[in-house]
Amino acid sequence: MKRLFSIFLSLALLLTLCTPLSAYADGDGDGNIDHGGGGLGNGSDENFWNSGDEGVRVTVIRASDHAVASASVDFTNRHPDNIIINFGKVSKIAYNNGHALALNTGRYSYVNPAQPLPKIINSDQGQSSIEVIKSYFTDEQVLRSIANLTGFSYSILTNGNYKILLEPIAYFTFYGARVAMTATEAALYDQRLGGDLRSKMASLTHKNLPLSMFLDTSDLGYPAWTGSRDDRVSDSTIISSLGLGIVRFSAAEPPTQVSTQNYTYRVNTEVITPVTVSGGQSDPDHPVTVRFNIGGRNYAVGNVYYPDGDSQLAWVRWTTPSTPQSMAIHVSATGRGSTSEGTINASIVDLSGHDPPDPNADDRNSGYSPASMPSNPQKTSASWNVWRPVWHADWVWVSDWVWHGDDTSGSWEDNGSWVDHGWWDFACDTYSASLSASMSITPDGKDPTASDETIKSGYGINQTAAASVSTNQSSAVTGAQTAVTYFPEFGYKTYWRLLDPTAGGFNARFEFAPNRYSTYNRRTHFTPLWMPDGSYTPYTFLEDCWTPTGMLSMNLTDSVTIRGNLWSDWRAIPALP
Repeated sequence: MKRLFSIFLSLALLLTLCTPLSAYADGDGDGNIDHGGGGLGNGSDENFWNSGDEGVRVTVIRASDHAVASASVDFTNRHPDNIIINFGKVSKIAYNNGHALALNTGRYSYVNPAQPLPKIINSDQGQSSIEVIKSYFTDEQVLRSIANLTGFSYSILTNGNYKILLEPIAYFTFYGARVAMTATEAALYDQRLGGDLRSKMASLTHKNLPLSMFLDTSDLGYPAWTGSRDDRVSDSTIISSLGLGIVRFSAAEPPTQVSTQNYTYRVNTEVITPVTVSGGQSDPDHPVTVRFNIGGRNYAVGNVYYPDGDSQLAWVRWTTPSTPQSMAIHVSATGRGSTSEGTINASIVDLSGHDPPDPNADDRNSGYSPASMPSNPQKTSASWNVWRPVWHADWVWVSDWVWHGDDTSGSWEDNGSWVDHGWWDFACDTYSASLSASMSITPDGKDPTASDETIKSGYGINQTAAASVSTNQSSAVTGAQTAVTYFPEFGYKTYWRLLDPTAGGFNARFEFAPNRYSTYNRRTHFTPLWMPDGSYTPYTFLEDCWTPTGMLSMNLTDSVTIRGNLWSDWRAIPALP
């Protein structure tokens, strides 16, 4: 014993330290830890370790600069009150940053967690499960306990600004004295003893302890371990690459967001009303649902999916009311425990009731001059994307070692199983719609002197507008539903004719409504008697072909030629006696 104390008390250690394990937490926690190790062989009366005499040192590290952000806490299921020698509560990162390895012969402090630790260090007496270790250190209740013991609130600890450093600890007997060491401390101490610790306890301090935790992916400046999982390792390898785990947290999940815009619709029109949803990732494990409340009726659009950092259109198909009005459409999007709300202001207008007045024989307009042809904004094609989640399977064998036999003989059997540790990938399906249309003006069939496309003023014209829509997602598109014709005699304003849809759907057809001033109730428009000779060109705006990215529309024109007027077709003769 005197020799042991002289060894410890003569230490003047100023060493740096580096020993990794990694666990990553995302929200409630997502583990990234691996391990190795095997049997320990035989010890001696003065130098030995008992299976289960173990613990884990926990330290909070600031993610931005890898600075130590809390005091370290040692968790164990044991009651190691007989520890004579330890090196205090110092983390691997602290050693790496220049903290000296210092002997501590005072009382060793520890915490027995409410949820007992899983087995950490492999031995002949039992094998640890890396899946169980991951699950333990990413469990919400365990994380809440760590937060409380290290002086953090749970929300701050897990907000993505901090990481938790884990280091396995072994409690063993060395030269007859009980000691407590992390893997890094054991390697640093062995360097100071010139290899004496390794010569007595190599299977523990230079294999099973450091290999009980290491990184799957590099983090905090430590590399992922790609070496052997069952061979003894050197002091320098332990210091640089082994004996640690990291629990990391992604930044707080962005809340679900819904973006809206306002629309103008026509009465009695089938429309597509879209919103854009974003925030975090939406997949079959965390779907987003969008709800629309339109005129007191609820519509729900479920399974709105999109990858992290992207967005998705969600839409509803409905028919506007039959009377003009202002409507407030309330929208909510719910996903990942958050809800975003928005409002769409929809103005419902009626284009009917502006038919031209009854033309009269004595109408005059000596000051007439042709107006510029109008041109409304038109859009003849649209495309949109729909994200489709695709499961990416990743099957991993999870061991579950069971001892078959008695205390003196038997064998281990792996009763593990394959577990799918896959994730969601996303495919993008692209859809589109296009609108084509034409307009034809012809002399009315009751015009007795029309010739081809030439008429005399005062007679009527007929009109046909045809609209064709093609799409690869018909459920998200409407046919063209509205056509309005404006006339040169009114300067293409003031009066217009709302055309009758005589065929609907994706191959729509529109004509003038029956004219109440027509003797024969014809679908006609009468040109004014005073219209000067030349080209007579009505203008039609075709609209209300709705898609998830807005309305498709077209400007249409056609002409007839005016030459003379209908009075030239009349003559006065004496009445017979």
